[in-house]
Amino acid sequence: MSQRSRITNKSIDWITLTVFFSLLIIGWLMLYASVYDSKVPHAYLSFDSTIGKQTVWVVIALVSFVLVYAIDWQFWNTFAFPIYGAAIFLLILVLLIGTEIKGARSWFSFGGVSFQPSEIAKFATALAVSGFLSSYKSDIRTRNSMLISFGLIALPMSFILLQSDAGSALIFLSFFVLFYRRGLTPLMYILGFSIAAIFIGSLVFEPQVVVLAVALVGLGTLIYNIGETWRSAIIFFFISSISVLLYLRDLYWIGMSVVVVAIIGYTFLMFQEREFRTLTLVLPTILLSSILAFGSTLAFENLLEPHQQDRINVWLRPEKSDPRGARYNIIQSKLAIGSGGVQGKGFLKGEMTNLNYVPEQTTDFIFSTVGEEQGFIGSFGVIFLFTLLIVRIVIIAERAKNVFIQNYAYCVAGIFFLHFFINIGMALGIMPVIGIPLPFLSKGGSALLGFTIMIAVLLRMDVARFRSS
Repeated sequence: MSQRSRITNKSIDWITLTVFFSLLIIGWLMLYASVYDSKVPHAYLSFDSTIGKQTVWVVIALVSFVLVYAIDWQFWNTFAFPIYGAAIFLLILVLLIGTEIKGARSWFSFGGVSFQPSEIAKFATALAVSGFLSSYKSDIRTRNSMLISFGLIALPMSFILLQSDAGSALIFLSFFVLFYRRGLTPLMYILGFSIAAIFIGSLVFEPQVVVLAVALVGLGTLIYNIGETWRSAIIFFFISSISVLLYLRDLYWIGMSVVVVAIIGYTFLMFQEREFRTLTLVLPTILLSSILAFGSTLAFENLLEPHQQDRINVWLRPEKSDPRGARYNIIQSKLAIGSGGVQGKGFLKGEMTNLNYVPEQTTDFIFSTVGEEQGFIGSFGVIFLFTLLIVRIVIIAERAKNVFIQNYAYCVAGIFFLHFFINIGMALGIMPVIGIPLPFLSKGGSALLGFTIMIAVLLRMDVARFRSS
């Protein structure tokens, strides 16, 4: 057997390819089930039907897979920035001449076919970020490289936000998976998660509660850095207990005053001990967190549109949302998933699916079809396939001998993970409903094409590990 023949047999990652085709088939079957009409069992042969259009897109995606896989991987490295520039141009163009669908001007429509450029922008941005960070002059740990990298994802995000498509814009945060792998300081992630936690906490509880909690954490840090461990624990427990008991008795400001006095006292002691480093970390953190806690509530009430407030309320404060309005979709989705039990009701036998009880079931809530008809076993199977796909992508990244390929693989892993996690979380009611499709399962030709191209390029890049060995 020749060397070229041996390479051909080994080139394709068959596990990743098999998972890709499995999800593609499952997606088509679940979409067929979600729009099934016993009076028109062969609707997939009609290009006017939802399943018929999706069938065409599946064919287009498969043809695109073959064509893209045939292109040498170095093409994507060479033309990463021109492709990125073309994607940005399309994002600008759609703002000018695009069609508005469901409140978002993010679609090109022609001849009954709609195309969403933001899906291609994810792929293009993955190429651009990967190309930049593979340059010998770039290092994410330096200020200039970090700012340029952030700018590469902020630019498409900005144009997509102008289209009123916050869900698609959110996906671009997935590139921070690559940034972490390339060495971005963990402090950036701690800061990001802290801001998110304060925002969520301010809405779930009250700003005052968040401020009290942050102040207690800050006080605990000061006490720990100035005294013996056991004595510090006793003092902190005593002060915390008093402040919490006062809060529970509706004496919040008295309890907060106790904590503030303690912080002032320990700040004075730390000045005497010349522990300036701890003070410069703790005190500004308490102040900024307090401002952010109250600012989050003000921003939520005054800056967000009513429909955006509804989405967050459904997620964090369901008691404040209308069960027949904004919360209706999630309630129906959870009922459909729960009704499937362990084994499910069987393919095409889901009553809630057949009777269209779950709105947006072909897109945002396609997972509810899986849950109702295939039950826990089928739902677990889909989750397992997505998990396996992401793990295989990470394996491809780690075995790559080329930095550009490794960067691109981590970009793809981040994109798939965020889509998978948020969409299934939406269907289960643990994430806000922000219009994130489930890869290969949700209806939509643009998303299907974009995800397919990502996988095709990745598998082609993976071939390079054999040809460089």
